[in-house]
Amino acid sequence: MSLESGQTESYTLPELAAEVNGWCRDQGVLPSSGQAAEDLSERTLRFYRTVGLLDAPDCGGGRGYGEKHFLQLVAVRLLQARGLPLRRIRELLQSRPLEDLRRIRTEGLAELSGEVGLPPRWSPPARPETWRMIPLNGDFFLMSRGAGDPDARVLAEIRKLLQS
Repeated sequence: MSLESGQTESYTLPELAAEVNGWCRDQGVLPSSGQAAEDLSERTLRFYRTVGLLDAPDCGGGRGYGEKHFLQLVAVRLLQARGLPLRRIRELLQSRPLEDLRRIRTEGLAELSGEVGLPPRWSPPARPETWRMIPLNGDFFLMSRGAGDPDARVLAEIRKLLQS
């Protein structure tokens, strides 16, 4: 049985997680940020319900997850594959109708496979990055990706500009 085919059957939360995990494996969709596990768990889906990424089941009794729920999770995984954080994903997916979710699945797969003229999928940097914050005054700081301190004259000029 497959939710992807648009069946109206109800599934339990563990069945839904297994269905989405299988689809993601088949399509090669993996989160790229390293902040999400490769497979969705029942606990993750409960968290997604709490933060508004997954709608409540359509009925009680442990079942009630269908095509829309499947497509919501597919959309989350596709956006995670682009490196988006959950906060931004929630903003993009909130209150989307079924037709939009189907389109997101189709276009997201095409984008990941390189079939459309969109930028390539985001991937983490080849080497680890260390970001630093350098206080400038009580209201501002400078964020730097470099390992060394910025030149003292440059910092003095920036602080001078902030005072004016």
